[in-house]
Amino acid sequence: MSVVMVVDDSKTVRSYHGSILGQLGIEVVEAENGMEALERSLDNKIDLYLVDVNMPIMDGYSFVQELRKQSNNTDTPVIMITTQAKDIDKEEAYKMGASLFETKPIKPDQLKAYIQLLIRD
Repeated sequence: MSVVMVVDDSKTVRSYHGSILGQLGIEVVEAENGMEALERSLDNKIDLYLVDVNMPIMDGYSFVQELRKQSNNTDTPVIMITTQAKDIDKEEAYKMGASLFETKPIKPDQLKAYIQLLIRD
């Protein structure tokens, strides 16, 4: 079974993404910020990360940058899903190591398509 970590400080967003992932039979691990997500990434084999940019304690950019330093996560797919929609935000996400960048709210069919592309069972 595939495992996706949803990293967002909004419980509503985590629930929304989790319900879409659940429809695909994917196990969901949640984190409220980048620091919590880093800690959980050490204890779980994660196949894909869905990451917000603006979060307390550690933002999404810093999280992805730190995640890429872990030998088991150098190429794990990361989709940044955020309200930040400027080109500079997208550039920063890719510079830190994100695989894809989307603005909120992501449409369920779009998220499902990305998951099918990025997760190989």
